[in-house]
Amino acid sequence: MKNLRSIMVFAVSVFLAFNLNASIAHAADDATVVREKVGQFIDEWHDDAAHARLRYFDKMGKDGVYIGTDKTERWTRDEFKTWAKRFFERPSAWAFTSFNRHIAMSDDKSWIWFDEQLNTQMGICQASGVIHQTAQGFEIMHYQLSLTVPNELTDYLAAGVKKLDEKTQKK
Repeated sequence: MKNLRSIMVFAVSVFLAFNLNASIAHAADDATVVREKVGQFIDEWHDDAAHARLRYFDKMGKDGVYIGTDKTERWTRDEFKTWAKRFFERPSAWAFTSFNRHIAMSDDKSWIWFDEQLNTQMGICQASGVIHQTAQGFEIMHYQLSLTVPNELTDYLAAGVKKLDEKTQKK
């Protein structure tokens, strides 16, 4: 009886260890799959703009926010759509191609955040974003685009911005 109990305890331990390892591996696979899907989703979003497809805005949440490169550019999804309308009347609104992206997520994978570097018509830009995964799919809740500025040019550009602001305030 004692040996049978030892064998049963051993068998249960092996079973639990195997299932725990399988669960951990499955969770890692799920995160990998989500990262791949998110990467495809963001690439499609950029491609929608590159081909002036209005579904670009459908990928943003109703309360989503887009922050552009100018200090005045902070829009909700619908404000952004109104502002960008003229660009989406052309064959291409703008073309951003990611060449370096990092994606992370909450444990339950419902919130995803990322940063990326992009080839754009403005040169290399950087961006960060937050995506919410719902039962209906992914939706961009926040995206912020920034121009990249070499540190050696920061003082020069800051002085130029200050001069432009002073000139604008005098008008």
